[in-house]
Amino acid sequence: MAVDNSDDAQLAFEYAIYRSKLADCALTIATIMEDNDFNSFEVLSKDYMEDKRHALEADLLKFKKVAEESGVRQVDTFLTEDDQEAGETIVKKLIPDLKPDLLVIGSRSKKGVGKYFGSQASYMVRHAPISVVVVR
Repeated sequence: MAVDNSDDAQLAFEYAIYRSKLADCALTIATIMEDNDFNSFEVLSKDYMEDKRHALEADLLKFKKVAEESGVRQVDTFLTEDDQEAGETIVKKLIPDLKPDLLVIGSRSKKGVGKYFGSQASYMVRHAPISVVVVR
């Protein structure tokens, strides 16, 4: 399950909790710190980047707590940093590393042009080697 705090990702998160409980299986919640979302000055500031990383880690812990309180028996979190688009990172890095059975994603991003066209969701549906559920 990939999260980014967008409305669609929140719906996908709720659906992933439902599926995890229904199948009595583990849930891995992943997020990506996309280097291409920052300007040169931000990337060069170690403190700025550390603050962003800590904020994402705190968000992951909140998602984990909600899933555990909802009855998911095993919840893991995963944070990675990459300069590729999120969809490409998920398909080329997270799926091979984590080996999930199913990818649950929202249909739209919270940032950029992708928020209108769902280009990352479309990329993952086309290229993921596993089944993908897109939640709207």
